[in-house]
This record gives sequence, structure tokens and C-alpha cells, in this order.
Amino acid sequence: MNYPGKELEMFDKASFWRHYLYFVIKKFIGKKILEVGAGIGSFTKIYIKENMHATISEIDNFNYESLKKTFNSQKNVKVENKLINQFNETFDTILYLSVLEHIENDQKEILNALEKLEDKGHLVICVPAHNYMYSNFDKEIGHFRRYEMDFFDTLNLKNANVKKSFFLDSFGSLLYFLNKFVFSKEIYPSKLKIFIWDKIFIPITYIIDFFSFYKFGKNIICIIQKN
Repeated sequence: MNYPGKELEMFDKASFWRHYLYFVIKKFIGKKILEVGAGIGSFTKIYIKENMHATISEIDNFNYESLKKTFNSQKNVKVENKLINQFNETFDTILYLSVLEHIENDQKEILNALEKLEDKGHLVICVPAHNYMYSNFDKEIGHFRRYEMDFFDTLNLKNANVKKSFFLDSFGSLLYFLNKFVFSKEIYPSKLKIFIWDKIFIPITYIIDFFSFYKFGKNIICIIQKN
């Protein structure tokens, strides 16, 4: 599971998007958190508070070293380079934010994560939506797939249930679709495109998502609660 540095550097500037994502999932984030595939810690900086303890895990060596430098002075943040099944402790919140699509056996990963989740805890997942939108960009950055909503409906969850699932970034789905076909040879979006999407269209999509009841979008958010 590798995270190309170029991708992380580009989207590290997408602060409006990360704050929007935090806004819609914050009520499911507890006090003892495991963030799997934390990258360079862009989202960690948003949710971490003094009364929380976060374990952030990253198996890419470059990103792991970057996380240690960034969070070395924070006593409530522990940096690891472990896979989910290598943790001995349990957590009340486990985050997979733009990570599951990088993992070949995603269903097994979810079941392993549930084993590390405390009773009544939340597994919070954000993945790219719609396989028909799979592009050169997805392939280049190591996405095995994009997701349909029914993927989460068909999971064999014996000790948990899908508490909530919905789409996010409706306007972004249109932009992504246009970019795929109009700029079909382009792999990485330009910094200008990311800036426009994040600073102009994300505030617009707040409103569209709300009034469309989160029925369509570029990403899927799924909240799984352990029984």
C-alpha cells in the first residue's frame, strides 16, 4: 500500500475539502483513535484535540518518517508503521480516509479493523465513488478500484452494522467526470485545478450536498458501528 508523494503534496493544499470531511464525520470520532494510512498527517492536524489520543499508522517509509518529524513533540499522538492486524490494543474510532481503495483485499481489511474496534466504536471510511469514473489518475496512484454504494450493503458483518452511508462532493463528481473525458491524457490534475476545486467549488458543494440529501457525489462516506 503505497502513497505517491506527488499525490499527497498536491492534495495537502486542499484544506477546504478536509475541513468539510471533518465536519460530516466529527460526531463519530471518539477519544482513542487509530488513523490507518495517515499519509503526511494532513487530516490528523484537523481532528486531533488535547483530550484525544491518536495512533497514526503509515507503512510507506518516507511518509512514516515525515509523520515522526511532524508529530514527535505531541504526547497525544503516536506514530506507527504497522498493518491493522499488528496492533494489540483496541480503539473507539478507526479511520480509513482515502485509504481502502489502495488495499487489494479490502473486505478482509474491514474485518480485521473491526477486530481492533471497541464495542459501540465507529469505523469511519471515505472512498472514491463510481467505478465508471476510474481514470488514469486512479491507476497511477495505486487505486485498485472505486466504489459503489452496494459494496457496503453486501459486507458480511457479523458483529457490526452499517450505521450510515452517503455520498459527498456532488459538484466534484461533475468536475471529475469532465476532467476524465476532456483531459483524458492528463494523469495528475494541475495545482490550479485543485485550487479551484477546493477553494471555489467545495463551498458550493456544501450547499448542493445538503439540499440533494447527499444522494450523489465523488466520494462515499460509510460509518460502521461495532455491536
